[in-house]
Amino acid sequence: MTAPLTPPHRPSPQDPAWPPPYPAAPKGADGTDDTPDAATEVRQGLVVLLAVTLAGLALGLLWLWLAPRIPLISDGKAVFLKDTEGENAVGADGTFTLLALGLGALSAAVVFWFHRHGGIAIVIGLALGGLLGSLLGWGVGTLLGPAHDVAEHARAVGAGVTFHAPLELKAHGAILAWPVAAMLVHLALTGLFGPRDPEPGWHDALPPPHDTPAPPHDTPAPAHDAPAPPRDARP
Repeated sequence: MTAPLTPPHRPSPQDPAWPPPYPAAPKGADGTDDTPDAATEVRQGLVVLLAVTLAGLALGLLWLWLAPRIPLISDGKAVFLKDTEGENAVGADGTFTLLALGLGALSAAVVFWFHRHGGIAIVIGLALGGLLGSLLGWGVGTLLGPAHDVAEHARAVGAGVTFHAPLELKAHGAILAWPVAAMLVHLALTGLFGPRDPEPGWHDALPPPHDTPAPPHDTPAPAHDAPAPPRDARP
């Protein structure tokens, strides 16, 4: 006689083993969830905004130090370029752009190092801080650079004496170099080294269980009645 087949066991909400174990959320070193709440994230975003904006002072000082100067000369009546074939004006714009790109990448790396979890407030603080830092650096460089009143400067130094033109940023689009570089680098770092979402397991592919609980394992399935053997035919 063949033993009855036991139907496969399916977990149900009444089963102590239900639900199946899902991967746990990422935890910090102390075993707690390291994702900050909304208020903490906003405060972190404001700190990032302030710190990146103040870094614009470094941009302005570096630009003032590294940008090429435009030499001018006066004959007592008018002011002329001493080197008519020079490209120092373009060099000043290029220096500002390169410095802004470098500081944008550096600020994004520092922000990611301290705030790996990311967050919209931190990203906004990084982008807006880069924009404000560029404006601050532009202002510091032009303010501390040579005098803006060229005619007065020419009269002060005298005729035939070389002096420098004001430090100016003619390509205003360079202001966006810092925030664009910061966003690209931060996005790349987050995609490569940021926290990962838990991968779905085999239990995610299971169909939802029925409301009717499955019978316990030790409950035998009902046996089907075996068909009676045929009787011998009598003449």
